[in-house]
Amino acid sequence: MGNEAAAIEVPLWACAPFVLLLLGIAVLPLSAPHWWEHNRNKSLLAALLGGAAVAWVGPNLGSHALAHTGLEYVSFIVLLGSLFVISGGVFLQGDLRATPLVNTAFLAAGGLLASFVGTTGASMLLIRPLLKTNSERRHVVHTVVFFIFIVSNVGGCLTPLGDPPLFLGYLKGVPFAWTFGLWREWAFVLGALLALYWVLDARALKRESATDLARDVAQRQPLRVLGGFNLYLLAGVLAAVAFIKEPAVPQADLVRNGVLLALALVSLKATPRAVHEANAFAWGPIIEVALLFAGIFAAMIPALKLLELRAGAWGLLSEPWQFFWATGALSSFLDNAPTYLTFGSVAVGVLNQSHAGLGLSADHLGGLLQIDPVAHAAAARLAAEYLVAISLGAVFMGANTYIGNGPNFMVKAIAESRGVRMPSFFGYMAWSVGLLLPLFALVTWLFLL
Repeated sequence: MGNEAAAIEVPLWACAPFVLLLLGIAVLPLSAPHWWEHNRNKSLLAALLGGAAVAWVGPNLGSHALAHTGLEYVSFIVLLGSLFVISGGVFLQGDLRATPLVNTAFLAAGGLLASFVGTTGASMLLIRPLLKTNSERRHVVHTVVFFIFIVSNVGGCLTPLGDPPLFLGYLKGVPFAWTFGLWREWAFVLGALLALYWVLDARALKRESATDLARDVAQRQPLRVLGGFNLYLLAGVLAAVAFIKEPAVPQADLVRNGVLLALALVSLKATPRAVHEANAFAWGPIIEVALLFAGIFAAMIPALKLLELRAGAWGLLSEPWQFFWATGALSSFLDNAPTYLTFGSVAVGVLNQSHAGLGLSADHLGGLLQIDPVAHAAAARLAAEYLVAISLGAVFMGANTYIGNGPNFMVKAIAESRGVRMPSFFGYMAWSVGLLLPLFALVTWLFLL
């Protein structure tokens, strides 16, 4: 395998479609929002650039590379689609009193739930009841900002279901339970953000008028779960991803995808229309994700192969903390899922270059955790630390901008539709730079040095 890999030459220009596609995803929503809002335009961009990459991959890397990536794409979209459909069948109805304790409990619940139903699922499930609970208050912008920090990003750190980058890692061989080992970093960042939010919300509550506070008390309604049977279906998704895998289950990918599609179909058929209407359920967001990621999966093939083969020789990264900040910086402005794979490939390239005989492949990132700790002790330690740093950077720093992770913009749009005057793109970054970057510096000091 090593001789075959060495014989492959990937020119820099073959990576241009990947770079251009990611730049388009980052820039076009801001520079041409009306053009970008139509899915046909997204599909045009994805097809053009993804097709250009496929035209190079076929004759140079072979049809097996396209087939392998195609299967990963199908598994990726089936998981996201099933989570999207099933979580869209659950609606929390009610209006609690908007105290700092209640709001913090909402965020804490979302920070835990996100790892098991995905950051998108948890965000769509909880943002509407949280906004309803706070509808009598005037100072709520900070609540939505922290919701994006916690529920739409940081909370999805514990399982491959939580955030798309981690599921891509799972598809490339990272064990399902490995991400549970990130619980210390997750708990530290989540706890710090919840404590900081409670202080800010307690101060904001003092600025509310007596009339608004009295109205908040008078309009209380207990929380009621509609479509609650979908929670059992979500548990089924978790079980399917965790337990349907090779070698215990032959053709595990096909079986798992079939189970997930069946669970989603049951949800669609059994959920009352009133629940979907209350959730404003629509197919647009998941169609958008499917179209863009079709292009991303195709375009990233030559880019990932180039990084695997050449990153070690470039000498750009060597320490875990460098991988954390590099992955996080790109995840802030580009989609964090391909960014995770990009730096996973860099880690493979660096280790292959610095430690002879490892034979690691970017197609099997789980290999970073399977290095012989006796024969290659230093490489085994570094590989595990690299993967931790890349995972944390991709998940945590998607919160740095509105475009860092898919749910961010969705939450912003829902909040604005309810009358919340959300910060501008750079106004939001003032929050993230001021609050998140010092926290991530602490993560670096405590866990990555």
